[in-house]
Amino acid sequence: MFKSKLHFWTFEILMIVVIVYICTKLSFFFEPLFIFISTLFFPFLISIFLYFLLNPAVNLIERARIPRTLAILILYIVFIGVVGGLIGWIGPMIVRQINQLINHIPDYVHTSKKLIQDLTESDWFVWIQQQDYLDKINKSVISWVTQFTDNITSGMQTAISIVTSITITIITVPFILFYMFKDGHKFPQAVTRFIPAAYRQESLNIIKETAETLGAYIQGQTFVCFAVGMLTFIGFLIIHLPYALLLGLIIAITNIIPYLGPFIGAAPAVIVGLLDSPTKALLTVLIVVIVQQIDGNLLSPLIIGKRLDMHPLTIIVLLLVAGNLAGILGMILAVPVYAVAKTVVINLYRLWRLHNNAKKI
Repeated sequence: MFKSKLHFWTFEILMIVVIVYICTKLSFFFEPLFIFISTLFFPFLISIFLYFLLNPAVNLIERARIPRTLAILILYIVFIGVVGGLIGWIGPMIVRQINQLINHIPDYVHTSKKLIQDLTESDWFVWIQQQDYLDKINKSVISWVTQFTDNITSGMQTAISIVTSITITIITVPFILFYMFKDGHKFPQAVTRFIPAAYRQESLNIIKETAETLGAYIQGQTFVCFAVGMLTFIGFLIIHLPYALLLGLIIAITNIIPYLGPFIGAAPAVIVGLLDSPTKALLTVLIVVIVQQIDGNLLSPLIIGKRLDMHPLTIIVLLLVAGNLAGILGMILAVPVYAVAKTVVINLYRLWRLHNNAKKI
């Protein structure tokens, strides 16, 4: 049919272009599918995270000759009890610190104005004015305030959408997670049924190795984030930094983003420390640096180890690209997704080489 490979590939490219063009014109047809996928995305994402985090506990309970379904129910009771206890113990303190922060905002605004006034009276500020930097900063601030004002009206719709998503997630995650715990161990065998018998064992090894890589990362990173948050919280208490628990929690959450996360989480703490006193801001920076050194040189190597085998430059590039494409969520998912993809590709390449060697024999 095709006289040369050039004709074949030209036809293939044209077909792809035509299909993409038709899909763009039929976007209304795919919109319900996109809504369905986006609605289930976060429940499934959270369920997968909890599955890899807690599945070892289910397996441990099951080893005591307890039926798997009963083991899952026992884990649910223990997990809900622990989480409920933590919320009941820490929740009121966090709410109280948030209320204190809101009440002290006028004082912080007054302190910020005083700092700005002191800066405007300094010699180097005159040099900045001569460079027209001040006009650019003012224009940027005015533009940001205008956009913020315009977005206030749409903020209510966003808030309602977030509340709806959280409600759907809270209701659906326990059911999805239950069936993942119950039948998740059967998934590798079920997938390999669709693979030729000669490659089933290698395919099974790929799936298991991928699951182990993802599980090790999630379990290790969760423990590291908890440890970093606790150490930071203790350090903030020692220097009497306001809202120590709230700021430590922020750092613990953002620490899940490698390299860039600690800087993102430390920014609010440094600002609060600076508004208190320059000395406290320096002490805050010192505590964050010390905790990150403990994390980078002790916690992460011991807990996560070299399982991911990723160069720091690769991680930074991944974070920049993923952050630009999908924001904070992209930065959180970039490293584990890359680790899983790398594991799959390496094993598929190994399988391909085994297949070629078998053909030569």
